Amino acid sequence: MDKKNAVYKERYGYSMQIFYISDIWMILLFFIFWGVFQSSAAFICLKIPDRYFSPDGFLFRERKWEKGGVFYEKIFKIRKWKGFLPDGGAIVKGGYSKKHLLDFSKENLEQFSIESCRAEVTHLIAILPFWIFGFFAPPNVIIYMFIYAIVVNLPCLIAQRYNRLRFTKVIKKYRTK
Repeated sequence: MDKKNAVYKERYGYSMQIFYISDIWMILLFFIFWGVFQSSAAFICLKIPDRYFSPDGFLFRERKWEKGGVFYEKIFKIRKWKGFLPDGGAIVKGGYSKKHLLDFSKENLEQFSIESCRAEVTHLIAILPFWIFGFFAPPNVIIYMFIYAIVVNLPCLIAQRYNRLRFTKVIKKYRTK
């Protein structure tokens, strides 16, 4: 146990850290682990059948406060930055590219909605392993890893919900015709 961790454990009485490695190796491991966590979340969600990603499901359906996406436009100014987000579906083999839709048929918009639900779950899962870094670093690092996980995944979550809400309106118009 290095001096920094010993001081922390003495001061606060606890530490999750069980592996003690140099700071350079720790940082390198963090980059590798985040890549593995993000990729694993995508892989897991790609294997889950579409029927579990219904846009009408509890987790995915529109909330009143979202107002069809207006909330995301006013509070987060999403239209200004969403174009800069990467499209993970285009990168992953078997993924569904959501960046540029060329087919606006009812079937494709419904598939887009399903895939946006899948992406939402992928980003939620990708946030969860932030605490694992506590095994390799002092407890205060867990806070930074949580902040990192939120900063990296929250914009993608917001974009998925925003886009799905907008396309849901179009799908409903198709259904009424």
